[in-house]
Amino acid sequence: MSPHSAVPVIGPRAHLSDFFQGMGLLGRALSLVFRSKRLFALSALCAVITAVALAGLIWLLWRHAPGVLESFWARPESWYGRAAWTTVLVLSSLVVWVVGANVVPPLLLAPLQDPLSETTEAVVGGDDGPPFTLASFVRGIVTGVAHTLARLFFLLVGLAVLLPLHLIPVVGSVLWTVLGSLWTMTWMAGEFLAAPMTRHLYPFAEVRRMLRERRALCLGLGAGVYVLLWVPILNTFFLPLAIVAGTLLFRGLRDAGLLPPPPSAGPGAVK
Repeated sequence: MSPHSAVPVIGPRAHLSDFFQGMGLLGRALSLVFRSKRLFALSALCAVITAVALAGLIWLLWRHAPGVLESFWARPESWYGRAAWTTVLVLSSLVVWVVGANVVPPLLLAPLQDPLSETTEAVVGGDDGPPFTLASFVRGIVTGVAHTLARLFFLLVGLAVLLPLHLIPVVGSVLWTVLGSLWTMTWMAGEFLAAPMTRHLYPFAEVRRMLRERRALCLGLGAGVYVLLWVPILNTFFLPLAIVAGTLLFRGLRDAGLLPPPPSAGPGAVK
């Protein structure tokens, strides 16, 4: 696969099979990382930082999750009560782990996200974004912060809306885990598709439009990242692979004419 062929060819109409194309973006990203020395170096640096962050999250959950649950629900003495309590603990910890893994490492690696996305576009033969100016730099930071806050807001609101499911004994926690995971996958897709779109100064409304109009494709990307989080060793590379995959998805949507020319290109720009 040549670097340019890493960009997916996206059909003009949405299909359920797009889900598998979205998942396949992680494989394209992995191949591209190994074809570019700079992408590999940036990804390796991200992996080291991510490994430390994920290990810290595991330690925090192991140390404090039981105490937090006990503050809401005292540990039962009966065997069936303890079984239900442990089930809630495990299922809740799984979702908290995924959410934490998608909040803490990106915050720590924020300075490396744009270089990863820029390098990906350069490797596949795309534009690198607007030339540097102080005004565009400041505008990019403001846009990025606004996008991040908006995405975090939607993630937390979605999980909060599902939280009352815990009131249904045992089954409610299972439902919360499944629905919370689906919501988190969708959020992941928006998070990593928004990375290149933010750099090109697209409004957040365009990110939401892609999530809505190409739901299966975006959910496939989110599901791929979600699964990657559970693969030991490889999960330390989840963030750079997700950013590269999100950038490839962005380029595919651009090439398919599903996104307008980026605001960063200025008026009259040609796709």
